[in-house]
Amino acid sequence: MRLIYMDHNATTPMDPRVLEAMLPYMTEHFGNASSVSHPFGLAAADAVNRAREQVAAVLGCSAEEVIFTSGATESDNTAIKGVAWSAAKPGGHIITTRIEHRAVLESCRFLERQGFRITFVGTDAEGIVDPDDVKKAMTPDTILVSVMHANSEIGTIQPVEAIGAIAREAGVAFHVDATQTFGKIPVDVAALGADLVAFSGHKIYGPKGVGGLYVRRRRRLIPLLSGGGQEKGRRSGTYNTPGIVGFGRACDLAREDMPAEAARLGDLQKRFLDAIRSRIADVTLNGHATRRLPNNVNLSFAYVEAEGLIAALRFVAVSSGSACASETREPSYVMKALGATDERALAAVRFGFGRITTAQDVDEVVDRLVEAVARQRTMTHGVD
Repeated sequence: MRLIYMDHNATTPMDPRVLEAMLPYMTEHFGNASSVSHPFGLAAADAVNRAREQVAAVLGCSAEEVIFTSGATESDNTAIKGVAWSAAKPGGHIITTRIEHRAVLESCRFLERQGFRITFVGTDAEGIVDPDDVKKAMTPDTILVSVMHANSEIGTIQPVEAIGAIAREAGVAFHVDATQTFGKIPVDVAALGADLVAFSGHKIYGPKGVGGLYVRRRRRLIPLLSGGGQEKGRRSGTYNTPGIVGFGRACDLAREDMPAEAARLGDLQKRFLDAIRSRIADVTLNGHATRRLPNNVNLSFAYVEAEGLIAALRFVAVSSGSACASETREPSYVMKALGATDERALAAVRFGFGRITTAQDVDEVVDRLVEAVARQRTMTHGVD
């Protein structure tokens, strides 16, 4: 049976054009980008600077406002902890949401143990954060608001522009985790009103182990890493030049393809949903019906547990909406934040489309789902 990859929200395959751009920097152009006293280092430094401009073009910012990191987790940690530690006085108040990526949630909980106060704002049943809830949570000692652009699990796109305006009016730093939107839909830092934006290379057909953080000019951050003072002292460590070059190339490709690819993925999303709804009963779409990523579909199939369904699909790569830890299965914290029952949360399955996804793939996955859901419902609940 043919293997079909539908987990593009987790990671994407590297584009061959990205690999082609990287290879010279793994062989003949192997210099350290910090060693600018000789041609080897200068060639690497030039490549890093070129990539910085390519990333900045996606964000609509200046190249000097881009920091290279190891990925979005480091970027989120750098933004949240960096702002908190640079506050004029110890402690302070941070506002975030209950459905953020764990890199954000755990950073906030870490700071909470250091004496910072955290407010976790809820969402409606479709995963949308109400900007008024953020405004109401503001206090005179609020130092940071952190709200993701789109949720990785349910695909819901947040009203970050409205939230950014609230933060800006209050003179509070605004951090956006744009890992799921960067290179897929427009992420303009000025339009978002963001001071800090986190993103990653492997979500846009680039290499793993490289990402970035936009930091608005004159925004003060205490760095996570101490060392050689790279990135103007904001992120020390030897440059991953091949990875950065690949990331830059991936940014160029994403920017060129974005309008057409977003439309194509939206068509596949509709094709998939229409077919599922017409052929399988008792299916719930998780997340907002229209304010969602064009490549994300998260569904709960009644009378079916996600883990069993994923095992039954076997040759279709998808993700469960629930997390498994040791022998105890816990419902997804994102789904629970939406007010979903444990049954619905444990039934959630995420399908993520990408560049390699075709209409044939979509149709074939629907056929396999029809059979797998029917089989699982009969086996576990005696339901046809």
